[in-house]
Amino acid sequence: MKYRNQAFGALVAVGALTLAACSSSGSSDATTGAAADGDYSGQVLKVMHYEGEDSAMGIAWNRAIEIFEEETGATVDLQTTAFEDLNSSASQLFDSSDAPDVSEYNKGNGTAGQLAAIGVIQNLDDAYAEYGWADKLGAGVDTIAMYDENGVMGSGSFYGVPNYGEFVFLYYNQDLLDEYGMEVPTSMDDLEADMQTFVDNGITPLATSAQEYPMGQLWYQLALSQGDRQFVNDYQLYENPVNWQGPEISYATETISDWVSKGYISSDASGMTAEDAGLQFINGEVPFFYSGSWWYGRMLSDITSFNFGITNWPGTTLTPGSGGNIWVVPVESKQPELAAKFIDITMSPEVQALLGESGGLPVAADTADITSPDAQALIGLFNEVNDRDGLSFYPDWPTPTFYGDLNSVMQGLVNGQYTPADAESELQNYYESYVSTVQ
Repeated sequence: MKYRNQAFGALVAVGALTLAACSSSGSSDATTGAAADGDYSGQVLKVMHYEGEDSAMGIAWNRAIEIFEEETGATVDLQTTAFEDLNSSASQLFDSSDAPDVSEYNKGNGTAGQLAAIGVIQNLDDAYAEYGWADKLGAGVDTIAMYDENGVMGSGSFYGVPNYGEFVFLYYNQDLLDEYGMEVPTSMDDLEADMQTFVDNGITPLATSAQEYPMGQLWYQLALSQGDRQFVNDYQLYENPVNWQGPEISYATETISDWVSKGYISSDASGMTAEDAGLQFINGEVPFFYSGSWWYGRMLSDITSFNFGITNWPGTTLTPGSGGNIWVVPVESKQPELAAKFIDITMSPEVQALLGESGGLPVAADTADITSPDAQALIGLFNEVNDRDGLSFYPDWPTPTFYGDLNSVMQGLVNGQYTPADAESELQNYYESYVSTVQ
């Protein structure tokens, strides 16, 4: 997936996602990099992540591995997995003899927060102090890196290190828009009119997946389009009870149902994966795909038969997004000192610039090091969201099971198992049964 934050800083690549960094006190379970300049020849660091080899993160982290091996003499045992697989198995894997030494993991209350609360990932306060990561992150990314004793983000100790940003926006097929005489939509009315024109011409306009994250993020974006920052704080940080029949959630749920009935979204989305939906767009079969910046590098490399563009969701201030998924050190890591050294290399100027040039959103790069027009287009779009304090985390963050719960309900909404009212009631039950235990 993927994926979530609060407000990022002025320019992603200027070296900070903006929410000022906090230092935190407390003991650390992880050995820091005090001896990281030594010779670690013969030692092995087990690294796990779920990024594609050709993605911006995959490209940058492969370079980080090369640098790490050159500098330390150690060898990296790279293990790749699927986001959904790690999401469901991490609590067992990280507490076992098979645990990686350092792993990418999903941030948020229900994922990294839960593992921090039960002691499955290590406290990184000492490593933060040793390497100065908080200063590199700037203000706000610490929201998803820090968790309190209940696993609620934004305060407490550091348990992860995000080294890239991410957000969700609309990919569009410029050739298809041109063919039907359309402009890039700047309002919901424009978007719905465009989608109706495509339906009238036998084209399903919006690729999405209800089996995995895209439709849940679309549902959340629709709710955000009717909400404000307090709605986000209530939903994500439990400041006040969420009104599951209120104007934000009702609009989102009813709009999804309406778009399925009108053919804007195919009923096949119920059984489609995120990969299926992305390929529909990459293959030129649909004009619109609402998903995240983690697809951008792949779009640049894989789309060769048409021109595509990116734009923020029309008519909204708030947008799903955050600091990227985080590096964590499992409690059973056999090489926590080397793990911290590897994480620090992913924050280095060279790796951060490569991440940006490859289509990612670096958190600690210098803009002078990023010259690609495609990279600058993505950073510019991200800055639009950042400038209006629009980053609003992700819909599945509030509970440990909400990713699967939300996908299941979205599938039921698409295939007719649930009415919008039924869907809201199901989601409310899932949400409140967990939130009541941490308030």
